[in-house]
Amino acid sequence: MTLPAIRKPVTLNARQSINDAFDSILRHNFDDMLQWIPVAYSREDIEGVHQVRVSLRRLRSAISIFRKAIPRTITDPWNEEMRWVASEFGPTRDLDVLITEGLEGVVGKIPIPEGEKKLLAIATQHQDTAYKRIRQLIDNDRYKTFVTNFDQWITVRGWFQVDMPSETRAYLGNEITLYAKKVLNKRLSIVLNAGASLESLSDPELHQLRIECKKLRYATEFFSALFDSKAMGEFTSQLKEVQGLLGILNDVAVMPPLLNTLLEGTQDVDLNSYAGALIGWRSYQAADIRKQLVTPWKYFSRTAAPWSKR
Repeated sequence: MTLPAIRKPVTLNARQSINDAFDSILRHNFDDMLQWIPVAYSREDIEGVHQVRVSLRRLRSAISIFRKAIPRTITDPWNEEMRWVASEFGPTRDLDVLITEGLEGVVGKIPIPEGEKKLLAIATQHQDTAYKRIRQLIDNDRYKTFVTNFDQWITVRGWFQVDMPSETRAYLGNEITLYAKKVLNKRLSIVLNAGASLESLSDPELHQLRIECKKLRYATEFFSALFDSKAMGEFTSQLKEVQGLLGILNDVAVMPPLLNTLLEGTQDVDLNSYAGALIGWRSYQAADIRKQLVTPWKYFSRTAAPWSKR
């Protein structure tokens, strides 16, 4: 199977209405999800599960971003279906990351070879089960109904076909740029507030900062074509660097509970010893990452928002 190309972000233009922009963003990311579903189903490459989850997050983020324009009573049913699909893909992705980054990345570096071999075998067994659940989900009638109906909903702009106040309908006809600026300003403000005391943030607070950075990242991707391309590119690049380091910290944070699940009830000394050493190894890396995070965060937090420039 030839893997799909990683698609570039949707390209909007300043002449589009809020209604048009919402349609473009949904269609772009829904089609992106559909092209990665066969990869996830076949288990050809772990990128399949990852990209499906990314597409789902972007779709849900789009619904959130346009909530001031399109009432949640209209979009909540779709949001819940996407939440359900994403919840089924999440555990599979966690195991993919554990194996390819958490285990394979330290092969031979921890001198407990039997524990290393046994833990990889257990993780792989759980990964096999997780991929079976993915295939069951994709074959499920509920999932098939969601895909068919959501596709049709986007095609006919179903959100615009329902009864809504005349002022809401008129507002959807406004050009997208001013709306985009308001969204981006709000998302940036949330991120800066969440990271204001970066060096003293707890693990849960860093996790929340990562989530807010991700939401801002999706918003900048949706609206990047509306503003100066060079400035938006530099801003997004700095945001990606911060988000990437926060992502590594999150991977480290989810490892202990995931290992607890994999090793529940085991009395194997090699297994438990290796798991403890692995957590120690990754925790040491996390402490270094926290130090590395300070400089890119300072650069990012002091960067002027490109959408605010004249």
